[in-house]
Amino acid sequence: MARSYPARPMYEDRTYKRTFYSAPQSVTSLVAAFLEPTITVLVFVLANHWMDEPIARPQLTVCLLVFALTFPGRNRFRDSLLAGSVGIFVSWSLLLTILMLCAYATRSFKYFEEEVLIAWAVATPLLQCTAVLVGKKVLQWQAASPENRRTAVVVGGGGLGVKVARALNGVEDRNVDFLGYFDDRVDDRLHESAASNNLGGLKDVASFVRQHGVNEVFITLPLSSQPRIVELLEQLQGTTASLFFVPDVFGIGIIQGRLQDMNGVPVVGICETPFTGINALTKRLSDVVLSTIILLLVAPVMLALAIGVKLSSPGPVVFKQRRNGLDGNEIIVYKFRSMNAMDNGSVVMQAKPNDPRLTPFGAFIRRTSLDELPQFINVLQGRMSIVGPRPHAVAHNEEYRKLIKAYMVRHKVKPGITGWAQVNGHRGETETIEKMQARVEYDLEYLRNWSLTLDLQIIVRTIRVAFFNSKAY
Repeated sequence: MARSYPARPMYEDRTYKRTFYSAPQSVTSLVAAFLEPTITVLVFVLANHWMDEPIARPQLTVCLLVFALTFPGRNRFRDSLLAGSVGIFVSWSLLLTILMLCAYATRSFKYFEEEVLIAWAVATPLLQCTAVLVGKKVLQWQAASPENRRTAVVVGGGGLGVKVARALNGVEDRNVDFLGYFDDRVDDRLHESAASNNLGGLKDVASFVRQHGVNEVFITLPLSSQPRIVELLEQLQGTTASLFFVPDVFGIGIIQGRLQDMNGVPVVGICETPFTGINALTKRLSDVVLSTIILLLVAPVMLALAIGVKLSSPGPVVFKQRRNGLDGNEIIVYKFRSMNAMDNGSVVMQAKPNDPRLTPFGAFIRRTSLDELPQFINVLQGRMSIVGPRPHAVAHNEEYRKLIKAYMVRHKVKPGITGWAQVNGHRGETETIEKMQARVEYDLEYLRNWSLTLDLQIIVRTIRVAFFNSKAY
């Protein structure tokens, strides 16, 4: 007999706010919040002491200003060593620039010894990197300690459940031992990884959790299974396990998901651009500054390339192609012409190895990505960004949006000259759906994890890929 569930309001007046709240700050986050500000101030004080300089009012003012500008510090313990180091040096460079501008505006350089400032500027990022490295080692040691280990199971043996399990197994300092999956479906309908480690059906979850003292349960069932989810939650309330619901909204990937308060109403963001508010300003400023600097540096190179294109074959120097940009709106993208033919209609053929349409000079500039230098003008115009999903021809978008789920989500941001997919080996022709699917997955991963540090890493890796490990043609 089917079980009925009484309708329950999601919230009631003045009580619903207790249902949604921010997660408490972890000890690791708290340490990270104070780590970089404390090291920055401490190194400044020690540098003055080492040089026998007194800590007077100007020095105390700098200490207070620096702490205010750097607090709270970013949690870099889970970043890779490269990402953490780049982030520290970028943040420190920005802070020094702000301090120098303040000192120039107030004419206060005279209150500080040059040797102290140099020692402070050099030692601070090095000590911050060292502290982060030590912190990562401590977290790994704690995670390896048996008394700190926790156990977890995943309810749902589909693709999302497997992603959660891999995430649990993939973080060294997460200190969680993954035990297996629970799903009512037969093994043939489960993901291959889940079928080999299926512990039972949903009716078995609560008893297994109690019997084995499971600490965490991750529910990855689709929203269409709401009655089963409610019943499972009621059964698990008789255990001491922590319960987590991982939403999979009808198979749509979550982009920049976050809980928001809309005039007192809790709203869960599912698919949103990362470039709102301060992030949008940061992204635009970095694009304008970097593209201006790059265009000034490569202006002679662009002039030489323009002459080379003109002399190598008849036709315009710059090829203008229709692409889809932010929110799917059509934009015009500039490239140095590398082919005799210029497809720009309803059917656009991607470049292939040994493509007969390529001119000899065009093959060279495509292989080194020099043909894309005019796109820095697109960046200044605001049509593109330096880093973002590569813009595809309008004809290709119309084709792939029907074949690849969430394909158009990559247009939640401006297209880029380079991107996360390109530095991970997905450049050039995408002659199969699988290759385009992989490129889109990297683009969506970029949207989920965007930061200014990630953009700088991609730019550095692009230079290396373009000139030393190129797959473009």
